Amino acid sequence: MCWKCGKTVTLETVSRASECPECHSDLHSCRNCLFYEPGSYHDCHESAEELVADKEKANFCDTFRIKREWAGAGAINSATQKAQDAKKAFESLFG
Repeated sequence: MCWKCGKTVTLETVSRASECPECHSDLHSCRNCLFYEPGSYHDCHESAEELVADKEKANFCDTFRIKREWAGAGAINSATQKAQDAKKAFESLFG
């Protein structure tokens, strides 16, 4: 699915030049990757060696795998909330 509009992506392979047919956002981007995990090192669950600064633009990552299902903004908000809760817990211990 496209991270931006939620449209199902029917392409078998996604190249760096692939775009969403609905909103024309880049498909080969961190936000569309199976390994994208905000809050982890370089926001990637894989061992990304180089930082990709713009997570919404096409990149040259070799470990990219298209995420066929996307949880939408709720998943990102959930990860952000977990990070905020962890920070509060840390601060309460050592505050």
